[in-house]
Amino acid sequence: QVQLVESGGGLVQPGGSLRLSCAGSRSIFSTYTMGWYRQAPGKQRELVATFTSGDSTNYAESVKGRFTISRDNAKNTVYLQMNSLKPEDTAVYYCNAQKWILAMKINYWGQGTQVTVSS
Repeated sequence: QVQLVESGGGLVQPGGSLRLSCAGSRSIFSTYTMGWYRQAPGKQRELVATFTSGDSTNYAESVKGRFTISRDNAKNTVYLQMNSLKPEDTAVYYCNAQKWILAMKINYWGQGTQVTVSS
């Protein structure tokens, strides 16, 4: 059973910062592509940031220059540093691990952590 455990969400004022963490097993971090998604009320889940091949990264246009995804392989943990937060960043943030096996994409999700940006 794959387990992804997130932490670090909370309430922050506009312009503030938060860092999310996602801890998983070593097998997951070594074989799956890790990323962060978010889902705001009434909206579909969307990509925030993800690793692509190797240590290359991909970001949603709305967070470029403000968010940074990183990883600590020794701790089997992926992070999302969020700076200059805006009210529109308010959402439940999910850690994701995915890989392709033949023609099928395997997805695992964390339980989600709430991020609220409000004054």
